[in-house]
Amino acid sequence: MSKDKKKVRVEMRKNRTKPPRENDLTRDYQADATSTDDSKASERVRAKGDLSRYRTVTQDDANTGTGQLTGDAAEGIRGRVIRVHGLASVVEADDGRIFRCAIRRLLKTMATDERSVVTTGDVVWFRPVVTGVGSQESVEESEPERQARDKPEPRLALGLGLPTPEGMIERVEPRHGVLTRASRRREQVLVANVDQVAIVISLVQPTLKPHLIDRYLAAAEKGGLSPVLLLNKIDLADAAQLQPLIGSYAQLGIPVLLTSARTGVGIERLREQLRGRSTVFSGQSGVGKSSLLNAVQPGLALSVKTVSEVNNKGRHTTTYAQLLKLETGGWVVDTPGVRQLQLWDVRAEEVEGYFRDFRPFVALCEFPDCTHTHESGCAVKTAVTRSQISSRRYHSYLGMFHGTATE
Repeated sequence: MSKDKKKVRVEMRKNRTKPPRENDLTRDYQADATSTDDSKASERVRAKGDLSRYRTVTQDDANTGTGQLTGDAAEGIRGRVIRVHGLASVVEADDGRIFRCAIRRLLKTMATDERSVVTTGDVVWFRPVVTGVGSQESVEESEPERQARDKPEPRLALGLGLPTPEGMIERVEPRHGVLTRASRRREQVLVANVDQVAIVISLVQPTLKPHLIDRYLAAAEKGGLSPVLLLNKIDLADAAQLQPLIGSYAQLGIPVLLTSARTGVGIERLREQLRGRSTVFSGQSGVGKSSLLNAVQPGLALSVKTVSEVNNKGRHTTTYAQLLKLETGGWVVDTPGVRQLQLWDVRAEEVEGYFRDFRPFVALCEFPDCTHTHESGCAVKTAVTRSQISSRRYHSYLGMFHGTATE
């Protein structure tokens, strides 16, 4: 780490959008109308602009990213977030020690569109916190953080029955390789600092949803991830009928693996695909993400459930994203199932850039600002009619362009 420091001004979250209205003016006027003229004039000074709260923090001069940082990282310990439990994050230090950390209040109050400041896979700097009778913590800690820290269950270190050392996260390094989605009008970072995303799609139970694949491919393109398509439960489907679908994605240079956790088909190829890489498994509930990871490395012993017979949908078994180390080398992240995947912070005009098969034809459109939806002389629509672009892929593009949550 560089010892050169610089001071920067960072935006902080406001306490409220608008000042509260004084609701007692009318009641006071009716009670004593003659006293209104004699009331003292007052002036309230407020900062201008929507973002009026700023704070000066010190950070490394070499850090030019947009990651959230406060504090002096040189005095802390570097580690990686394995999983997040509410207000607490389980962090593995570079030397292998496990810490259960809270997040410094300053990080949580910085202006950001994210639902959580820290996510699974983040590289963080933290300071150990000394706890016990008569000891004083050297970092600030809010009451919810203190209550979360005092919960007895998460204090066990990876099932060993030993108390987990605690710490306070001071800094989050800039991220690369992220998988995000829009959730409740905010950005939800599912995982950070991974190399590839394994898009797990079941052929049956639940049924195959090709449009969801296209949304995952767009999210991977946006987050800088290499996609791998896993068509799971091949033992329940006819592989011959899947050749058009497999060929369409293979032509885009996307690896497609036919897998089955029950029969072991494709598990060895999947194991080689994961070797030496950091991979996030993502998909709907019930598609078999945890089952595939158990087949790749049986010692993981991840919880699994069957698909509901009522609605043919998966049950939420995995409740949090967890970073796991493979014996063959590499890391995997098992994530909870998602119902829909909406791209975050993407304008409609930018959607075309996330479709690889559109790129050879975009420059041939008659209008430079062609949206490929209704314009005449559109080379993309012409390519669709000539079967040079899949009509299914074009339908997925329209759904993302208009902001509809098509699966």
